[in-house]
Amino acid sequence: LADVVQQNGYLSLPFHRVYFKDNTVHQENLPDSRLKIPLGFRANYFIGNNLIIKTYYRYYTDNWGLKSHTADIEVPIKINSFFSISPFYRYYTQTAAKYFAPFQTHTAADQYYNSNYDLSKFSSDFYGAGIRFAPPKGVLGMQHFSMLEIRYGHYAKNINMSSDIISLNIKYK
Repeated sequence: LADVVQQNGYLSLPFHRVYFKDNTVHQENLPDSRLKIPLGFRANYFIGNNLIIKTYYRYYTDNWGLKSHTADIEVPIKINSFFSISPFYRYYTQTAAKYFAPFQTHTAADQYYNSNYDLSKFSSDFYGAGIRFAPPKGVLGMQHFSMLEIRYGHYAKNINMSSDIISLNIKYK
């Protein structure tokens, strides 16, 4: 999987403030173009009729100096013909963009500057499980609602950030 993207235009966010070493405050300033190159690979392995191992790997690089790796695994386990559980895990790591620096680190000599931690060096883990329910006569007997899935995941970054995510997926046909 490859999806090369060239972005041109105003790529800074005007509401992001950058605090310089000399205690002055500036609006984020980033280049007006960015070339993004993600390369991915997906592989699924079926073990009998009740188990699938789904894997995904992605490498990303761009001309702002950011490089990242993503590795995913999900293992749907079919309990019966209409009920399954799916534990999952995703690891992500990235280098910092060359224009990132933390609070009060940038100087007036820097042409481009950003203190948004989405462009910093970090790694993260995301893990959890989903429960999928797809009865032959529809969810709660309503045939148009053919599937219901509830997923819980815990997300944690190594830069002191974490969250818990609950999602609901309903298939309507």
